[in-house]
Amino acid sequence: MLLKPQAIWAASLPLFLGRRLLPSSSPPPSGRRLPFRPICKRRMSAQAEPRFAPLPTAQSEPDAGADGYQFRLVSYNILAQVYVKSAFFPHSPSASLKWKARSKAVLTELKSFNADLMCIQELDEYETFYRKNMESTGYSSIYVQRSGDKRDGCGIFYKPKSVELLQKEVIHYNDLVETCHLNDNVISAPSNNSSPSEESSGKEDNKKRGDPNDPRVRLKRDCVGLLAAFKLGDPCEHILIVANTHIYWDPEWIDVKLAQAKYLLSKVSEFEKIIANKFTCKPSVIIAGDFNSTPGDKVYNYLVSAGSESTDEALIKLRSLYAENGGEPEFTNCTPGFTGTLDYIFLSEGGSIKPTSLLRIPRGGSPDVEGGLPNFHHPSEHLPIGAGFQVLRASA
Repeated sequence: MLLKPQAIWAASLPLFLGRRLLPSSSPPPSGRRLPFRPICKRRMSAQAEPRFAPLPTAQSEPDAGADGYQFRLVSYNILAQVYVKSAFFPHSPSASLKWKARSKAVLTELKSFNADLMCIQELDEYETFYRKNMESTGYSSIYVQRSGDKRDGCGIFYKPKSVELLQKEVIHYNDLVETCHLNDNVISAPSNNSSPSEESSGKEDNKKRGDPNDPRVRLKRDCVGLLAAFKLGDPCEHILIVANTHIYWDPEWIDVKLAQAKYLLSKVSEFEKIIANKFTCKPSVIIAGDFNSTPGDKVYNYLVSAGSESTDEALIKLRSLYAENGGEPEFTNCTPGFTGTLDYIFLSEGGSIKPTSLLRIPRGGSPDVEGGLPNFHHPSEHLPIGAGFQVLRASA
């Protein structure tokens, strides 16, 4: 079933993409397939300088701070090398999946954004590769590895010259297990609808964990997130809270994904109150990541407080950056088995920041995404999303 058509972007704002871990064969219910076209290119290409297209509303703002202080944030699921196997990505040139080529390509891409803050998902080889290489470019970082035997996690890279880290907190979604009771009702574990490789590994993982109908087992998916409060380098020293997360992948386990989304918002709301009280301020909030949810599903509607499919009110009111600036992307994950939007950047209502530009990414017909990702042009099956922001003048 195809995704509902999204709003058409203005000609000056080519569409955005992102990614998640849903490789090749049968797509989730709301995805679509790409035609398979073999790629003959033999080496990773040098990425052109990424362009942030100005938004039509980003002219001189009367409510902007005196110096019009601006910063840039990018969110990117870079595809952990531990998940890079030819069986998962048979459509990808084998040479483009090698660690030596991919690591250089990802690093080059991260540096090219020239972002002040980067929320990275599926980040592995953190200590052995990314941390020191990003430090040499002027970035500091915080990181949380997934629970259990998982080797990837979530990280936030930031420029100390632009922002100052004030406080951080880790989110372990396995903590949801402590909130459930033996008589809790959960949805019975359905058959999987992902690729054969992911389905087999998922089933094997479930066998190790125990009965998936037991909420104590079902909610233990080893997913994580990061919360961080930063003081911006503007004269007003505005405080920004950034949340980076990666929600569980299985399209059929909507109950688990929705539980994680609710837990995320509760943790963000708690953290926001702590920071507001500690620093006597009203911080702005940005929540970014791979949510493994398509526009209009229960998780998405809950996050944007739509209320049409959610009986609970979100503790923090959010709006989607892209939805309010031309419509959600056509897709952010691009493989022959699934093409759809899974990655988002959400902003808190009433914050003191305003988006001024959006990161340009290829459209569906672009030659560099033909045949699906990853390939020699894009080292991950997701593409990065991002924006430039301006700090607004504080209310009197």
